[in-house]
This record gives sequence, C-alpha cells and structure tokens, in this order.
Amino acid sequence: MEIKNKGYHKLIVWQKARELVLLIYQYTENFPKSEEFGLKSQLRRATVSVMLTIVEGHRRKSKKDFLHFLNIAMASLTEVEAAWEICFDLKFINESIFKIVEDKRTELAIILEAFIKGLSKHN
Repeated sequence: MEIKNKGYHKLIVWQKARELVLLIYQYTENFPKSEEFGLKSQLRRATVSVMLTIVEGHRRKSKKDFLHFLNIAMASLTEVEAAWEICFDLKFINESIFKIVEDKRTELAIILEAFIKGLSKHN
C-alpha cells in the first residue's frame, strides 16, 4: 500500500521520529510479559507521542502553536530517554541495543532542538 506524501512527511524531524518509533517497537517486542502494561507500554506511547505531536503541531495555523507542540514533543522525547535508561538498568536490553536506540534518540533530539531554534528565530 502506498501512502500519499503528506506535508509532514517532508519534515526530517518527523522522519527521524518515525524511525525511532519503529526501533522502539522492534526492541521492546520481547520485554518481559510483566512489562506489557508497564515500561513497554509507557515507552511505546511516549515515542509515538513524539511523532504524533510533531504532526499535530504541523497542522496548527501559527508558528507559535507549532513551536508549542514541538516543545511538547521534546518533553516526550526526554521521557523516552529516561524510560530507555530504566530498561537498560533492569537488563531488558543489552548495551548494543541500548546504544542503537539511544543514538537514534540523540539524533532526533539534536534535529528537533535545531528545528525549534530555527522556527523561533523566524517567529
């Protein structure tokens, strides 16, 4: 199935958020059953929230509103960071998997921060 290219699909920040969602889903698939409604669920929801909040902000009428939603996305991304660290601490993931996701999350944080700063200058 081909998905039409929506305006937000062109945003690199959205593309990177989508990549992070896919990684999180992949690497949380085999978490302990006891975490089905715990860290696994929270981590997935927070990561999806980053992507969806970017989309929601993109549809807003003003740059000010868009910036507000981008800042919310950044807060959710920080939540992902903390939850992912807990997953590592609890040994749900090994160091190499931790690094793969953390590198992608860091990349997204850098891009998102630059996007926010760029929009702020033009606001």
